[in-house]
Amino acid sequence: MSGSDPHVPRRALITGCVMMATLMQVLDSAIANVALPYMQGSLSATQDEITWVLTSYVIAAAIMTAPVGWLAVRFGRKRLFIICLAGFTLFSMLCGAAETLAQIVLFRLAQGMCGAALVPLSQATMLDIYPFERRAHAMAIFSSGVMLGPIMGPTLGGYLTYMYNWRYVFYVNLPFGVLAMIGLALFLPSTEPKRELRFDWWGFSVLAMGVGCLQMVLDRGQLLDWFSSREIILYATLAGLGFYLFVVHMLTARRPFLDPALFRDRNFIASITMGFFVSMIMLATSALLAPYLEDLANFPVFDAGIALAPRGLGTMAAMFFASWLSHRVDSRKIMAAGLVVVGFALHAISRWTPDVTETETMLTMVVQGFGTGLVFNPMTVVAFVTLPARLRGDATALQALGRNMGQAIGISVTTFTLERSEQAMHADIAARITPFDRVMQGAGAVSRLLDPLTAHGAALLNDMIDRQAQIIAYNNDFHAMSFAVVPPLLLILLLRRIRPTREHAAREHAGREHPGRETRPRPAPAE
Repeated sequence: MSGSDPHVPRRALITGCVMMATLMQVLDSAIANVALPYMQGSLSATQDEITWVLTSYVIAAAIMTAPVGWLAVRFGRKRLFIICLAGFTLFSMLCGAAETLAQIVLFRLAQGMCGAALVPLSQATMLDIYPFERRAHAMAIFSSGVMLGPIMGPTLGGYLTYMYNWRYVFYVNLPFGVLAMIGLALFLPSTEPKRELRFDWWGFSVLAMGVGCLQMVLDRGQLLDWFSSREIILYATLAGLGFYLFVVHMLTARRPFLDPALFRDRNFIASITMGFFVSMIMLATSALLAPYLEDLANFPVFDAGIALAPRGLGTMAAMFFASWLSHRVDSRKIMAAGLVVVGFALHAISRWTPDVTETETMLTMVVQGFGTGLVFNPMTVVAFVTLPARLRGDATALQALGRNMGQAIGISVTTFTLERSEQAMHADIAARITPFDRVMQGAGAVSRLLDPLTAHGAALLNDMIDRQAQIIAYNNDFHAMSFAVVPPLLLILLLRRIRPTREHAAREHAGREHPGRETRPRPAPAE
């Protein structure tokens, strides 16, 4: 399938199977987080060691995302899809059965390598089995799975760990993996492998070094105090060198690892850059809100999960609404409206206090999810409109890599700024409390209770300052995140408007009939 085929049989069944694969992969990137304390005790690991359960998966998935397009062409998309899905399911079960830390880190590494292909292959399949006029609807379905994973993961992981055991966080993949494999084997059309293709080992190696070392910087930077650590400096140097060598190799090699034509398409580059920023906001919001609600607002764990869940509902509703609206309104306007809504929601969160109610939380989450859905669906469609069908495999892999990097950088940056802001606020508040303060000079019970000259008073006063510093730090983080919508808003100005005309559909069909011919739709004049 090199172009979108309007006559694919059993399209709904194929869609269901690829969406199961997508949801499995994106769920597993977040579902294990809440189970880490239970794994730590069961596997006799330190807090530093147990984080490798997450790091090994993320690094393997990030590195192996890039060659997915080449592998799909070389071995055939259907064969690669089923092999990766089988490996992902098998290693999920082995993760659940692991008895030592070394075993689970090894199995998570293998699980990440197999799972890296699932999202790009799912997206490429959806683009191929739906005709152009239904592509917005197809991307709404696909994006729902991608967006719901990080939102549902912590809630589902917490439920399975609490009700059963942390091992069920991994065992839950078995029935869905088997069903998806059977469905893909029966219904997904086969593609002929191109055995004559040669792999660009040098291009892949330097890109893998850049991506892997950057991920290590992000994962271990906060723990090792960033660039005061020689280890982090080494990782950062290797990451920069890897990306530099990759760019030079891509521009000079005869057959580079990634086709330079990808980077000449303005719509594609602007869209994946926008996706990078939106992914930063999406996962960082979840990472910050859960501890805020549980630690400061005193929400029980289950109630916090319920309060955050409506964001997924808002996202799904907006994606299908954007799919319907895209045939009537310029997609660029839909994305701009979505970004403004997301910025408004983040600004509203930055004004929360620990007295925030569950109802207010749920309403804000719905608004933020709705704005995110308005951005993601048209952005995914616009990214591929002007690309030739032959580049879709590499393009979906590169887009997935951009999302993964955005999520990793978003969490690292917001965690770093949160801790630094909390330290600064603690010092600032503490500096204002002196023996000359009117409260400290009083003769009442409050002044005696908070007397810093007593051990109990000093501890109680420090706890109060800590709490206030945390509240202000969270507010500052969300306020800063509200400005993260500005770069993607500016990038919208670079996008060309594409009208879904009959001429475009005919060109898509011609690209399917003559896969060697590069077909590009004619963009409408920029408005």
